[in-house]
Amino acid sequence: MQPCLQIKNLQLYRQNTQLLSLNEQVNGGEILTIMGPSGSGKSSLLNWIAGTLTKDFNATGELWLNGQSINNLPAHLRHIGVLYQDPLLFSHLSVSDNVAFAIPKEKAGKKERFEKVEQALESVGLKGVGNRHPDNLSGGQQARVALLRMLLSKPKAILLDEPFSKLDTELRVATRQLVFNLIRDHKLPAIMVSHDHSDADEANGKVISLHSGGK
Repeated sequence: MQPCLQIKNLQLYRQNTQLLSLNEQVNGGEILTIMGPSGSGKSSLLNWIAGTLTKDFNATGELWLNGQSINNLPAHLRHIGVLYQDPLLFSHLSVSDNVAFAIPKEKAGKKERFEKVEQALESVGLKGVGNRHPDNLSGGQQARVALLRMLLSKPKAILLDEPFSKLDTELRVATRQLVFNLIRDHKLPAIMVSHDHSDADEANGKVISLHSGGK
């Protein structure tokens, strides 16, 4: 079955104000870009998809992932990975332990987990940094560690909440290319929120522009 994320008849409100109305289908390997000013509902849309919408908001509509309705599932059962502006690494864990955190313990022994982590780090140009403290990595390196941790959790869809916005131009281009290539290689449906038109251009998919107070 073709991987697919479907948003059916979504109506998203902040208290009594409608922020957006959406019907979209994102197929595996595609990246849908959502753009718009602060307050237009971009991050709230991602929170609704991830299952983390706060009580200030309410929504009607259905969310389907790979043919299964998931909008009544708790966040941890939705199999949706999220990359944020900040890498949100665990400062009390080494780089390797941060990455290994995503691998289910019951599915891999200690040696197998170590080998998986080493291979993953090497695949994104981070060979040999596993024992380092995440605070000692550059912004681009931290972004790659966060990406690996998310991918090793085996998500079925990915949300990108401006994950490149704090990187300088050169790092932004390289990190974005890495993320987009992995999304396409793994054939994962992805939705990206961004203020940067170059992100949308590189995503090479549909772009939806929201307006403050609604679509």
